[in-house]
Amino acid sequence: MDSGKQDEVAAAQPQRVNRPSLGGRALRLLTQRDHSRMELRRKLAPHAESSEALEALLDALERAGLLSEARFAESLARRRAERYGLRRIELELGVHRLGPSVIEPVLIGLRDGERDRALRVWRSRFGRVAVDAGERLRQQRFLSRRGFCEDTIDWVMRHGAAAIPDG
Repeated sequence: MDSGKQDEVAAAQPQRVNRPSLGGRALRLLTQRDHSRMELRRKLAPHAESSEALEALLDALERAGLLSEARFAESLARRRAERYGLRRIELELGVHRLGPSVIEPVLIGLRDGERDRALRVWRSRFGRVAVDAGERLRQQRFLSRRGFCEDTIDWVMRHGAAAIPDG
């Protein structure tokens, strides 16, 4: 057979593509960061043969301790806490359809440091006390959009000046 016919035959052969298994995809995603069950299901669904196979895999990952909603909630809260307030983090955890038994312990841990986090966020963005009502309102809206509650924002507006070192 000449080389032209060999190329033709080779082109007609089905190509074997090494695609990772559903479990392999799940492990790759989980090694990058923790995922909620809902998030992992959404990412893996296009690659699953059936929804039953996907649910069985997710159950097995949970039993093995590789998929943990509590660990995901703690991880997400830790990542977001540097920039966002309790309300925003609570909303984001809710989007992942985590139960109250998973969310509540995470929120309790965040409540204690809410004022300090708000002060750090305010200081990094503004670093100075508002000189007029318009600037004060702008600073309050900024903190509100970041998910800090009204009491915390008022506290930052009252105590922000004391936290700025002279110099």
